[in-house]
Amino acid sequence: MNNTYGYARCSTNESRQDINRQKRELFDLGVQDDKYIYWEYESGTKVDRAEFNKLLDIVEETDTIVCTEVSRLTRSTKHLCEILQIVQDRHIRLIIGNFVVDCRQDEIDPMTKGMLMMWGVFAEMERDIISQRVKSGMKNAVAKGKTIGRPTVTMEDIPSNFLKYYPKYKSKEMNVTEISRLCKLSRTTVYKYIALIEN
Repeated sequence: MNNTYGYARCSTNESRQDINRQKRELFDLGVQDDKYIYWEYESGTKVDRAEFNKLLDIVEETDTIVCTEVSRLTRSTKHLCEILQIVQDRHIRLIIGNFVVDCRQDEIDPMTKGMLMMWGVFAEMERDIISQRVKSGMKNAVAKGKTIGRPTVTMEDIPSNFLKYYPKYKSKEMNVTEISRLCKLSRTTVYKYIALIEN
């Protein structure tokens, strides 16, 4: 039985809406069930991605991998070449949007490969342009005297309700989870406040 697997990726988990859109499009492109969709929040420049590697481990000859666009697979031309070699060696079909690379019977023809490589170059170039804009924006902000990154948390920033419960944490009457719930703070924030007080 031939299976059709989908792959969706966003760079950050703030793009939840975007990754859900990708999933809907993957169903339109032939994926039958949510269990066949591998998705993750990782940079497109990262080659060693957990979910993508799982997909490559499970896909078999004559199966199909579907994604919405080249940049979801990778933003590296070198990595794209490696993916295309895998598609060819394993005799599988790769669908990128409406573009089909079918290696179940034959190798990738030069025209198809050239087209995909051109897309890969544009995806990599887009990544580089975005990176340059971010760096330029940060330099500009520093030149204007703005602080880059999250502000440093000090003792004055610790809320009074946390300070109220902290002695109970120290006496082991309460744990981090309970303080987190009562103060409506994340566990990470609670640990940060504890470290501030105890250092």
